[in-house]
Amino acid sequence: MSAAHQKLVKLAPWALLMVAAAWGLAFVVMKDPISKQNVNSFLFTRFAVAVIAMVALKPSVLKKLTPEIIRKGLLAGLFLGTGYIFQTLGLAIAGAAITGFITGLYVVSTPVLAWIILRQKINLYTWGCVALATVGLALLSLHGWSVGYGEFLVLISAIAFGAHIVALGHWSNGLDSYAMTVVQLTSCALLTGVLAFSQGYEAPAGKSGWPVVIYTAIACTAIAFMVQTWSQAHISATKVAVILTMEVVFAALFAVLFGGETIRVQALLGGVLVLAAMFAIVKPREVSNAN
Repeated sequence: MSAAHQKLVKLAPWALLMVAAAWGLAFVVMKDPISKQNVNSFLFTRFAVAVIAMVALKPSVLKKLTPEIIRKGLLAGLFLGTGYIFQTLGLAIAGAAITGFITGLYVVSTPVLAWIILRQKINLYTWGCVALATVGLALLSLHGWSVGYGEFLVLISAIAFGAHIVALGHWSNGLDSYAMTVVQLTSCALLTGVLAFSQGYEAPAGKSGWPVVIYTAIACTAIAFMVQTWSQAHISATKVAVILTMEVVFAALFAVLFGGETIRVQALLGGVLVLAAMFAIVKPREVSNAN
């Protein structure tokens, strides 16, 4: 491994941590605009603005859209868009606490899908980190348990998010990350746009409408998924999944700091466990073959 590549490997986890922070803040700032706008309309506007901004910033990206990037980017984007849609549908039925926990199960679905589809062997140390993060997510988000249609929909979203991470891990290496991100987000915009316009598109409303759309489109979508696509060319899909569980920790932190919410001792313990899992899995202890 070259010195330059070693530096990238060390930088990638911290870049993903910043993505998790941006997504955590989005939970707080999205509360008001989502209550005033159809969810699919919000998602379509968010993805469309992200694509427009990325193309406007770098028009030359259109020349890099090879058939391979388009094919792989569209499929990865379908996984991502499907995850957002089913998560939102399940949230309306199951409630925020149980939805947060089940969505976080992408940290489990990611290595399982990589094992099933790509035949990637996962060592016991990594499975231990996954288990630790899962317990932490449960303590952070779970206030009770019930099984129903809403929970099933959110479980589908967790599988879709895991599939997205696996797809990027398998496809992103060697491809232009900027072009791949543009195609993925275009795929999401098309998917959510079909649903939004079939339901009757609603424009962002209220004082927080457009500012939140712009924040989530630029910071939480365009930049975030470009960083994720780039990072997955340097670290494993399982490590990415565990690091991104920090989104739940940041969401809790920002809810306390800016949303006026209180945090329970149970949730605080969950945050500590997720942090421990994240720092453990980014250590260079994963081997390609264990059990």
